[in-house]
Amino acid sequence: MNLKEAGSPADVYEQFFVPALFRQWGEVMVDVAGIETRQRVLDVACGTGVLACAAAQRVGGGGAVTGLDPNEDMLAVARRKSTTIEWLSGRAEALPFNDQSFDVVVSQFGLMFFDDPVAALREMRRVLRPGGRLAVAVCDALDHSPGYAVLAELLQRLFGEAVAEAFRMPFSCGERESLRSQAVASGLNEAQVTRHDGVVRFASVEALVATERACVWTLGGLLDDGQFARLRQEAEESLQPFVLADGRVEFSMPALIVTATGE
Repeated sequence: MNLKEAGSPADVYEQFFVPALFRQWGEVMVDVAGIETRQRVLDVACGTGVLACAAAQRVGGGGAVTGLDPNEDMLAVARRKSTTIEWLSGRAEALPFNDQSFDVVVSQFGLMFFDDPVAALREMRRVLRPGGRLAVAVCDALDHSPGYAVLAELLQRLFGEAVAEAFRMPFSCGERESLRSQAVASGLNEAQVTRHDGVVRFASVEALVATERACVWTLGGLLDDGQFARLRQEAEESLQPFVLADGRVEFSMPALIVTATGE
């Protein structure tokens, strides 16, 4: 499987990571956040717009959705999806909006990549109207996602701690009490953290490894062609417990979702 012709890293994310991991969470987040018709919604770290598009469907023509992300390539993909959503470039730690501008603020799998998660949550709280709703999703702990846990151990055995830690980084916020402590430190004193189940699905082990290879933010920026060839060979055996009869790979990947109400 060759993803070199898939386009930019943002295109790869949209074509391969979104259907395998992230698309399922749009409706979950819309429901958890309690998004309703005619509301103003902000999606922080919107990426290619999975959650923003789900929110736009819920608010309807009388509402408004804004998607914000620091990566222009991600925004370029998002803009191809919808012209009714306002797509803006910006950082979570310095949201370019007035106080109390939104009825709902959401963020899906971005907090673990922020330079300052507490500052980002504080900013989300600032732009949320009193009585408004906030919902922020992160990956649960790595040991709750068994296929990725096995892959992390394989990476450590083959290539060492630094490579394994780069792969583990997206799971760095997956500890419930630590996550709630960050929310409280941002001023979200009544924040709640709940776990929601999700599933990772790839067409094959080869597809999983090839997608990781194309991700320049993690393994694609660390391993060369020879190392990926070795990883694919070893992963066929290591990930066998998660391979279905038709060759597809499937395993759980739950999320932790922080919810709070604006004051």
